Order: sequence, then structure tokens, then C-alpha cells
Amino acid sequence: MIRVAFDIGGTFTDFVLEDDIKNFAYFLKVPSTPYDPGAAVLNGLEKLLGEARLENTSVNTLLHATTIATNAILERKGAATGLITTQGFRDILIIGRQKRYETYDLHINKPKPLIQRRHITEVVERTDFNGSISNPLDMTSVDKAIEKMVSSNLEAIAVSLIHSYANPKNEQLIRDRISEKAPNLSVSISSEISPKFREYERTNTTAANAYVKPIVGRYISALETALAEQDFENDLFVMQSSGGLVSAKIARDYPIRIIESGPAAGVLMGGIVGKNIGERHVITFDMGGTTAKLGAVDGGIPAITPTFEVGHIRYKKGSGLPINVPAVELLEIGAGGGSIAKIEFGMIAIGPESAGADPGPICYGKGGTQPTITDANVVLGYISGDWFNAGEMQLNIKAARSGILENIAKPLGLTLEQAAWGIHMVATNNMENALRIVSVERGRDPRAYAMVAFGGAGPLHASRLARGIGIPKVVIPAGAGVGSAIGLLEAEPRIDVSTTHVLKVSPEVSSTIRSIFNSLEQRANEDIQRLAVAGVTKWSRYAYMRYVGQGFEVLVNLPSGTIDEKYTNAIINAFNSAYSKKHKFLDKDAIVEVVDWSLVATIQEERTKNSIYNSLLSGQSREKTVRQVWFPEVDGFVETTIIDRRSLSAKDIVMGPAVIEDPDSTTLILPGDKVTIHEQGHLVIEVTQKELAKN
Repeated sequence: MIRVAFDIGGTFTDFVLEDDIKNFAYFLKVPSTPYDPGAAVLNGLEKLLGEARLENTSVNTLLHATTIATNAILERKGAATGLITTQGFRDILIIGRQKRYETYDLHINKPKPLIQRRHITEVVERTDFNGSISNPLDMTSVDKAIEKMVSSNLEAIAVSLIHSYANPKNEQLIRDRISEKAPNLSVSISSEISPKFREYERTNTTAANAYVKPIVGRYISALETALAEQDFENDLFVMQSSGGLVSAKIARDYPIRIIESGPAAGVLMGGIVGKNIGERHVITFDMGGTTAKLGAVDGGIPAITPTFEVGHIRYKKGSGLPINVPAVELLEIGAGGGSIAKIEFGMIAIGPESAGADPGPICYGKGGTQPTITDANVVLGYISGDWFNAGEMQLNIKAARSGILENIAKPLGLTLEQAAWGIHMVATNNMENALRIVSVERGRDPRAYAMVAFGGAGPLHASRLARGIGIPKVVIPAGAGVGSAIGLLEAEPRIDVSTTHVLKVSPEVSSTIRSIFNSLEQRANEDIQRLAVAGVTKWSRYAYMRYVGQGFEVLVNLPSGTIDEKYTNAIINAFNSAYSKKHKFLDKDAIVEVVDWSLVATIQEERTKNSIYNSLLSGQSREKTVRQVWFPEVDGFVETTIIDRRSLSAKDIVMGPAVIEDPDSTTLILPGDKVTIHEQGHLVIEVTQKELAKN
């Protein structure tokens, strides 16, 4: 079995090739090609397979993570899209929710809808909350809506009718009519994309799916065609936001499921590394060239949220566009190695604009003129100028120094070193604020968590982040620079299906519960057939539950087994456990109800999972060297030992200050911190507490 995983980021595209026969893996980073993401994929595959001395036809599986759907929404570069909805609900996307994400700010901007009002059309129909059709669908109004969409030269249509989650009949009739009248239009209906109540969230999710569907469809189809032309004969699988893999066909039809594709793979990898070192509670920190992503693993399981937001402002709930599909819990900020530093109101500010891969930071020598975090790290001595990306890129340190001096230092009256340090620390502080949200503000005690840091830039900032918030241990995985690609190799095919059916839990409703899960299993099996993967299917049941009268729910893991009258007692017990854990309170007299029901099918493939970490430390290591590195903890530049990670073994101990270099990332060891080497090559850093670090 030969599998190749690749993750396309804003600055670099990462590859891992795993050869189970040789029990060896190969790793590669190449600059991304924003104008044509597939070009970097083909270039990287050619180079990777050449190094492994393998033919393209020998690759059994290709695994892919991409941010193309996210970027299309954030940059508003999706398809021209229209919305068909029930008469009287034309403004549902514009009204959104009444709650303000900043209560006292009179000038806040609500999330801008993906669909313009002039492209929203109403049809005459009405379905009640219980699924009964009180007003039949008027096909004349449907035909007028289709004519308007066609005359507006739209490419995609979202259909979201009131209460269609309870009865999808009218949406299906509209979809069939569009296929008959305008077969070239791409159609998404809410009863398939997000069959849940809460009209705004369901409608926005459907609109987002329609908005990115043509873009994602063209991208994946072009990539599959290009791979086929290069004699890659096997299927392409794509990472979902929930941390599972789906076929390329499912990703094309339901692109909303792959919004957080790449970051989800990284969280998955972080959880696996945590298990390797005996840590069940992990904060994941993934910093690449464009953004930084923070996630969490609780009790060995990546935290999954039923909804998330795209394009939120200052991490405020309600400031972004709600997406009603399960996703790995993530917080993403515009702070990557390529994030641009500038002056705002007399102070250093970072991002969210990024130099990306083209032209990239000043030090890349590809035409960049604005200083970035990477330029600052080069000036501070944290990054080698002649061994960046395993020596594939030679960095122009002189140009980086000049760029920071002219754009930041001189205007602010700072020395070059002060300006570079200011850029580094502003970026670190921005990420620390986000880290507090993921940990403290969400009920996680950072002192009880380890941090797993990866991405090309993550290991440079991790220890200072951990020190600032009180995390006692930082783990830099072997292969940190290609962490998300490694996560792809650990993922399993997964199908998530859910539906809204508000139901008070009692023994009398056991037959209804059984019917709900039978229906969900039927929907999941349809996707499993399209997935076309051999293996044993593991079924997991979930529900979103609350006390009657409450407006928000808690996620409850439901037990497996036969659904009978006794099963309802098991549901209540599971709810009590989940509710008391979150709220430290139970109301024994209140009635419990389920709002959403979810079923997850995980395909456990019959393959040997060999460790790939033994390959990461292979190859000829370089001799230890020294260079001047900036550590304000010891009053500025100090001659610091530079260590090739491949020279370290499980018996070694490294004390800070030090710099440990990988071919794909660099780890900064602060003064007072202690590093031990895990048997699989992970760096385990014991972080000196903040108070001690100041002494």
C-alpha cells in the first residue's frame, strides 16, 4: 500500500508519501501556486515520487486537504448565486439574527450575505413545522423564479423553504423543475445540505454550499483529470471539516463539508501525537505561512462542534456566517509567517493581509516589499538563511533587515532589533488572545493541557505562547512542518448525517427514535456506496438535547445497542452526564427533549497502520553550529547552539536557549526550558513558568 497525502496551504503545499511495504515515508514542502493550486500538486508529486523511485501507477490512494472553499467565501469569489425561498421570507439572509455580537458598538457591520437581495426570489408554498403542507407549491411562481434566475446569468441556485427539514417534498419539486427548465444551473436544496431547524442557519448553509459548489467542482474535476493524465489511477479522497475523508464526488456535491478541510487534518494529527506521549487533553497550534489555527482535543477525542462560523470578526460569536455542518472546533486568525507587518495608529499591527507564496516575504527574494513575521524571525536569528526548507530556498537576510528598517523601525524610532522583536511579539500576543478563547473562555484549564505545535512557523512561537498562558508542556511532533498532511494519513473515511426532530424523551417514543435512526442510516448508506471504500463500518449515535423551554442544546454521545423502551432511560442518563459536566447542574423535575439527531459512519479500513515517524529522522544530520539569536530573556543577542533534529536520540536532553532545526520547520527553545526526545522523535518541551522566566 502506497499512499500520498497533500495539503495545499496559502504559502506552501505539503506532501507525505507512506510506503507500507518498505515501512518508510518521504516528506516534501513546495511553494504553493495560487494562480493554479493543482500545479504545485503535480510538481510536488513528480519530485516526491522521483525521490522514492516509484512510478505514478504504484500509488494506491491520494488524500487531499484544501482551503479552496473557505477562501472562496472569505474573498467573496464564489459563483453568482440565487436563492429561492418561501413567500414572505425573502430577507432571511439579510435579517439574520437579532443578537448583536458587540452590544454597545453602534457601528458594527453584520455579516454580509453571500447572495444579493435582487437574486432572492419567493415562491408560493407553505410547509408547517410538523411536515404537513398547508399551502401546495404553486408551479407558476416556480417557473417565474427560474426565468428570473436564468435572465440574471446566475450559475448556482440555493433552495431553502420554510420547515423543509420536516418535509422535503416542495424543495425536491423545485429542484426537479430547475433540472428540466435550466439543466446547466447548479442546485443545492436545504433538505439535503442541512435538514435542521433554525431557518437562518439552514438557509445560509445551503447558500454557502451553492456559492462554492461550481468553484470546488471545477477545481476537483480539473485536479482529477490532471492526475489521471499523469497515470494516477486510483481515487482521490478529500478531508472533511469533521475530520473524516470523503470521495471526490461527495466533496463536489457537498463542498460545504470541506470548508475547514486542512485545519481539521492538523487537529487529528495533534490528538494522535497527544496519545503517543500519554496526553489526552491537547491544545493544537498550527501556524503556517498565511494563518494560525487553534483547536482542542478533549479526552483523546478532537472537539467537534455542530456549527461554526466563517469570516468572524475579532473572534466574536455571531459576527461571521453560520455553517450548519459538524466541524472540528477551530479558531483561525490572520497570523502566519507571511502575514504583513505595518504601522497603525503609531503601533505595530500584523495581518490579516498576507504576502502568501507569491511574492512572499521580503527574504524570499521573489519581489516582496512589505515586512512579514518570517522576515522578523530571520532578522532575530530564529530562522537559518541557508537551510530554509531543507536548503531548497536561500533567504536574503540583508533584504529582510532593510525592509523592516525602512517600513517599521525608522518611522517608529526603533532600532532594527527592537522593530523585529516587536513584530514577533505582536504576532505572538495576537495568537495568545486567540489561545485564551480556545482554552479559558471555553472552560478548559490550560494548566491541564499540553500544546501540540506544528506547521512551518508553529514551533517558533509555541513556547512563548505556552509560557504566556500557563501550559506546562509543548510537543513538537516529528514532521511538524507537514503536520496536516500526516493527519490526512491517519484519517478514516467518515459520513455524518443529521436531522431535526424535536421529541420529548419517554419510553413511549422508542419506536419513533428507532425510525429516526433507521432513516439516518439509510441516508448514510447512500453516501457510503458513493464512497466505495472497503472496510468495517462503525456506527456512532449523537443527539443535541436540552430541557424543554431552553433555547440551546448540549451535544450528547448516545449509547449503541437495540433501541427499545429501556433505551430511552440510557438517553436520559447520557444527557444528565453531558449536561452536568457542562453546567454543573441538573433539574430532575424538568422534561428532557432531543432537537437534532446525528449518526456518524466511520469506515475502518483493513490496512496496516505503520508508524511513519521512523522515517523523519533518517538521513545525514548536520554538525552543530552556532549563530547569534535574539533572546530578550537574557538581554538580547546571544551565541546559540543550532542543532539538527536528526542528530538527537531518545536519550538526549537539550536545555534552552537553543534552536533545533528540521528540514521543514524550526523550533525555538527558550532559556530555562528543557527538551527531552520521545521514542518516536517528538520534542517534548517542559515550559518554564512565566514567573520563573522573569527572574
